[in-house]
Amino acid sequence: MKQRTLVAALLPALAAFPAAAAPTTALSAAPTASTPPTLASCDAPFETVLAPTQGFDARALWLDGRLAKWTGIQAEGSFKLYYANAAGISAPLGGAVSGAEGALPMSVATAAPPAALAERFKYTGDGTLLALSDADRARLPALLAKQLVLVQENQDGTVRDATALQVPGALDQIYAAAEQATDLGATIAQGNTTFKLWAPTAQRVAVCLYDTGSGKPKSIATMHADAKTGIWSASARGDLFSHYYKYVVDVVAPKTGLVRNLVTDPYSVSLTTDSARSYIADLADPRLAPPGWSKDQPPPTVKAQPDMSIYELHVRDFSINDLSVSAPNRGKYTAFRETGSNGMKHLAALAKAGLTDVHLLPVYDLGSVPEKGCIAPVVHGAPDSDQQQKIISDNAQKDCYNWGYDPWHYNAPEGSYSTDASDGARRIIELREMVMALHKTGLRVGTDVVYNHTFRGGQQERSVLDRIVPGYYQRLNLKGDIENSTCCYNTATENRMMAKLMIDSAELWTRHYHIDSFRFDLMGHQPRAAMEALQARVDKAAGRHVNLIGEGWNFGEVANGARFVQASQLSLNGSGIGTFSDRARDAVRGGSAGDSGQQTIAQQGYVNGLVYDPNAGAGLRPVTDLLAASDLVKVGLAGSIRSYRMQTFNGQTRELQAIVYGGNQPAGYASQPGEVVNYVENHDNQTLYDANVFKLPLSTTSTDRARVQMLAAAINAFSQGVAYYHAGFDILRSKSMDRNSFESGDWFNRLDWSYQTNNFGVGLPPAADNGKDYALMQPLLANRALQPAPADIAFARDTFRDLLRIRASSTLFRMRTAEDIKQRLHFLNTGPDQVATVVAARLDGSGYEGARFRTIAYFINVDKVEQAIVAKSEAGKAYRLHPVQAGSPGRYDAATGSFTIPPRTAIVFVE
Repeated sequence: MKQRTLVAALLPALAAFPAAAAPTTALSAAPTASTPPTLASCDAPFETVLAPTQGFDARALWLDGRLAKWTGIQAEGSFKLYYANAAGISAPLGGAVSGAEGALPMSVATAAPPAALAERFKYTGDGTLLALSDADRARLPALLAKQLVLVQENQDGTVRDATALQVPGALDQIYAAAEQATDLGATIAQGNTTFKLWAPTAQRVAVCLYDTGSGKPKSIATMHADAKTGIWSASARGDLFSHYYKYVVDVVAPKTGLVRNLVTDPYSVSLTTDSARSYIADLADPRLAPPGWSKDQPPPTVKAQPDMSIYELHVRDFSINDLSVSAPNRGKYTAFRETGSNGMKHLAALAKAGLTDVHLLPVYDLGSVPEKGCIAPVVHGAPDSDQQQKIISDNAQKDCYNWGYDPWHYNAPEGSYSTDASDGARRIIELREMVMALHKTGLRVGTDVVYNHTFRGGQQERSVLDRIVPGYYQRLNLKGDIENSTCCYNTATENRMMAKLMIDSAELWTRHYHIDSFRFDLMGHQPRAAMEALQARVDKAAGRHVNLIGEGWNFGEVANGARFVQASQLSLNGSGIGTFSDRARDAVRGGSAGDSGQQTIAQQGYVNGLVYDPNAGAGLRPVTDLLAASDLVKVGLAGSIRSYRMQTFNGQTRELQAIVYGGNQPAGYASQPGEVVNYVENHDNQTLYDANVFKLPLSTTSTDRARVQMLAAAINAFSQGVAYYHAGFDILRSKSMDRNSFESGDWFNRLDWSYQTNNFGVGLPPAADNGKDYALMQPLLANRALQPAPADIAFARDTFRDLLRIRASSTLFRMRTAEDIKQRLHFLNTGPDQVATVVAARLDGSGYEGARFRTIAYFINVDKVEQAIVAKSEAGKAYRLHPVQAGSPGRYDAATGSFTIPPRTAIVFVE
């Protein structure tokens, strides 16, 4: 449905935009080098260079509105801060400065900077601290809109060195009040439409109005700046719902000069096709609410974070190959409305079994998928052919597929998942319909968010933030270049307004899309303080606790707290925010996420044959390797709780934080079970099925491959903390051995909800990330014995649901606190005399709310043969098989306390 009903009525309002008026406050009274933008500017290229400049590295940083630090330089000679409106400063070494309008002296500061500044900028190392005089300090806000070059001069006034300056420290101090703004973006209220943009270093800003997403511009209005906040604003008479807008921003861009950028709003709530224009809407407007939206509520299945059992799902993967979905809805938000489809019946069955959450890969506006004219290439080739990957790779920039870790606009839904990307309202309504459909199915809805980087940066066309406030929103190195440790253009959430954007965005998704939880991509690149502020904000918006989990990996320019206390595994201890644990993951799978080639084959894990079933490339491994892996599996089962005490394979009883993982990290790192997310497979890296093709001996039957996959599922299901599963894990999902399928198209990311195939052997995966392993992959992909039969897929599907039922049956698998775990979880088969291929544990339920059983004993036998475990402490009890597993072949002998576990089986006894 097109939201165009008010266009005719509002045309007079478009013409009634106020003409430029003298602002009550201004950022700068100095004349600018540019002429005012006109209506033609609204139809111009994304960038117009008004005055080019010599490029300078930014080796100096403003610490606040007075102090600057020039890294790596001695306090010799004199220092001057040169400025120019038109950005034409030249400062040749040994020559004289030219092109400047003036200069301010900066003196070497003798006192150390305040402690807070010293801490914030501790990563800068040695350098010279400089200060503006008190009189000149008042001039800095106006100067920040100009080109600034800091010059170290010799006694004769010639240039000894010159640098630009990084601005975040100054902007955060001078414009701190902007953090309190609640109406950035386009706001409709009291019959008017107001536009507000934080652009404190801009020389001019105007807003362009368009009737439609593709028509000619209708009007342009000058915006005016508030000196206290740096926020530019303009208002129009009338409710401009369903119209579109862009900003014209004249600003000095590093190494480019004075530019006029035509740019969308970072606070866009929706857009037109390919994000060409921002959409005007009030998300609380009933016209954007599907029927029943005001009554939509998540199912009450999660009372504490460990209750979460999560299914990670990509919107397009879910339905694009599901022929039971009507053709127009395949790959779209609207596919979730079709409750009779194979995919929705699958999700409904999982919900009934005990799955609580679906976590969607990013659904914000993506930068890598064409919303108009994207293609689904026809793919063909033999199981071991490279033809398929060539077709996919040749069309990667044109096809309709990407995971979506390439944010363009954080607050707007992605248009390629909408049935009409040209209509800014349609994507809002349809995303809400998807959330409602999942809620009605009994599933809460989470989404993956990627606030750690943007798709583009600097003056690139699809850059937004950096073309409005250059050098602020992106994290910079000590030369002033954008850091890219996260693969793309890192954002700087340690800066006040980038943290605000992240927190405001999460609140928007919580309040206006009823999102129940968030998964933060590379969360270790965010400050812990920002994440805790975000937690408070989303909880308030929802009126209940909103679950936060994320990747707490510690790497890059922020590693080990180099810039701030991170939201990483070891630094979130006590926060209640969950991080993915690689401890049990690596022990279960074998090796690590970065393995490739022969290393992948050699590094078997606990479930796929380490020591007890070696493959041809594994070589002889000592039994201590298997025992050490068993200990790490137990760490995961205990929720990676720091203070949990356990007997290790060498007979010592130690806290989990004293057990070493990865050579130098504590295996136990969490304070509470809700701070740990247990998983063995997600969208990253090869699926477990594909990893097991490498790791299991070739002679392993397809039936046993399914059983091995369900051993890993059992470990996850029985582990304290959050349980996280990749969509299709339960039906043996394969990506034809692709280790990084982010743009591998529908072909390699296929899900089959009819349970006939698992997508193994559909060709060699894209060469960019897999080509070095082709020699190993090719014979495996050609081996038809490695493809599971429908019966194997059905076995895995049904076993997985049984495991969900078992986990859901008792809070003993989902204990709330570390103290609960320490008191009630007891491992039975430990120490130097243990049966290395069996993990066994008792859960004591006496007096525990929701336990349902007095005692639970679970056993996971990864071996190819039956095993018996004698636990004298369990003799004389009234154990029976868990009701879900009644009829299974496991046995218990009360007289001896002996439990018999079939090969490659996880089994649960209760009393």
